[in-house]
Amino acid sequence: MIGIFVLNGVNLGTLGQRRPEVYGTLTLNDIENLLREEFTDVDLEFRQTDYEGEMVGFVREARESDGLIINPGAWTHYSYALHDALEAVDIPKVEVHLSNVHAREEWRRYSVISPAVDAVVAGMGADGYVAALRFILSRSGEG
Repeated sequence: MIGIFVLNGVNLGTLGQRRPEVYGTLTLNDIENLLREEFTDVDLEFRQTDYEGEMVGFVREARESDGLIINPGAWTHYSYALHDALEAVDIPKVEVHLSNVHAREEWRRYSVISPAVDAVVAGMGADGYVAALRFILSRSGEG
């Protein structure tokens, strides 16, 4: 069975409560359930943390998996430590953002993470996670 890590960063534990007009009403648990229901043949390892060093450790753990989906939250814009950790992991990697970061504040439009991943999905809400997982499965020959 193919194994995929789904990592969610800072403040994503408050999904469904924090700015639902921007991030939607689904919780992180709802997104996990959506993926588990749609991809029953995939071993999904979900993690969320508000601590940058812990996220770097999660990325290192993911190197033994078949792929990585990451929504870094605000770390997208400044975490060179997370960039470097992702760069060192040689598996398919997709950066996901629930909102369209390019239609928001100017500072949100730049990602230090994007150069270290294979693809970026933004503005599709929870469906962005589905698209990211499909992309990884297609790269592994499973999709």
